[in-house]
Amino acid sequence: MKVIFLKDVKGKGKKGEVKNVADGYANNFLLKQGLAVEANTSAVSTLNAQKKKEEKLAVEELNEAKQLKETIEKITVELSAKSGEGGRLFGSITSKQIAEELNKKHQIKLDKRKIELSDAIRSLGYTKVPVKLHQEVTATLNVHVKELS
Repeated sequence: MKVIFLKDVKGKGKKGEVKNVADGYANNFLLKQGLAVEANTSAVSTLNAQKKKEEKLAVEELNEAKQLKETIEKITVELSAKSGEGGRLFGSITSKQIAEELNKKHQIKLDKRKIELSDAIRSLGYTKVPVKLHQEVTATLNVHVKELS
């Protein structure tokens, strides 16, 4: 019997796949548990429509990420911190602080986990920080750390 998987089933198939499985397995387990539906013409056309919708959403998401990249690369986030001799900071600037300042000053909400700061900023001056907006899109944000007056 041909079935369309609604959820991932270990060893049998992933969500959205159409596969041929044993009739008893399909009737007694997959269909009863709601893990799959029988692959008739209406179910297949629904699956195809859903896949097209997901592809369209993925393209829109990619375009939004590219637009956000252009906006982010024009911005310089300015943060103030106490510093000692030689421009070394007392403490450090973290990705959380950068995300909060970006939201406060420029109304751009970014998750702090998307800011790929390998190590916290510990000195005054300009730093280029990579920001992962999408699997394929990475922007570079300029962060200017100045001395707190």
